[in-house]
Amino acid sequence: MRQQAGQHGHGNGTARRRMKIIVVIIFAIMVAEIIGGLLSNSLALLGDAGHMLVDGLALSLSLFAMTMAARPATASKTYGYHRVEIMAALANGTLLILVAAYIFYEAYQRFLDPPLVRAPLMLVVAGIGLTANLIGIFLLKGVSHGSLNIKAAFWHILGDTISSVGVIIGGIVIWTTGWATIDPIIAILIGCIILWGAVRLVREATDILLEAVPKHVPMDQVIGMLRAVAGVDEVHDVHIWTITSGIHAMSAHLIIEDQSVSGSAEIVDKVNRALNQQFNITHSTLQLECEKCDSCPEGTICNITRPEEPAVRLEQI
Repeated sequence: MRQQAGQHGHGNGTARRRMKIIVVIIFAIMVAEIIGGLLSNSLALLGDAGHMLVDGLALSLSLFAMTMAARPATASKTYGYHRVEIMAALANGTLLILVAAYIFYEAYQRFLDPPLVRAPLMLVVAGIGLTANLIGIFLLKGVSHGSLNIKAAFWHILGDTISSVGVIIGGIVIWTTGWATIDPIIAILIGCIILWGAVRLVREATDILLEAVPKHVPMDQVIGMLRAVAGVDEVHDVHIWTITSGIHAMSAHLIIEDQSVSGSAEIVDKVNRALNQQFNITHSTLQLECEKCDSCPEGTICNITRPEEPAVRLEQI
């Protein structure tokens, strides 16, 4: 176990170092694209700089979330700092929606009065941006399998690469045909890409903060699985939510047959294994109840507990 933990820590360290390098590259290219977009009068290039901002914020968010999530839980923050990622994602998505709205507004103005675009400078800066994105893809490709944050960053970089290709195509069209209207058209397409990602980000962050059931978890199948466990008669008060990306939790009351403590513990173990394997739920709180025990008054529901443990069993993350 110690060896595996060491390998995992080494992998996280490598991922963080590569992401730091990519963040520096992205923000440097973003500044270059802003300057180049202003000098060449290209809204598409400025739009691509906005998409670079998306990637830079996403990677910075991933780095920050990885650092904060590593901090231990405290007596006042029993879940630790996992929700920092979600709060930052909500703020990030809101900002990106405003960026997309600004791009749409500027594109509308350029449709009314198409400006002169300096295509050669636009192509040079866009080419530099494309190169930076390809470097980012290369650096993240080897470490994007073990972390959901890094996977998300990888897809951000890939999307920005597509935007850079679009800007280059627009520059070639302007240079060869002089059709400047292609510039705001490409800017709108880039704005749509930013808006699509931002809305998804805000919606997912809001669902997590509202403790909605994760999309990949069908509630009816979870309840069916719980009822199918040998010894479980009925299930009620089932709640499933997401603590942060990739960490899902559940609480439930299980009405079981009147039996020994060891038998009830076996039921809990079966349920926890099934939750982990079938639904990727790693944090569960199960309360065991029986409809009638010999030691309980007639018609009451009692809890089955171990002598040394409380009625609620908590599986740590």
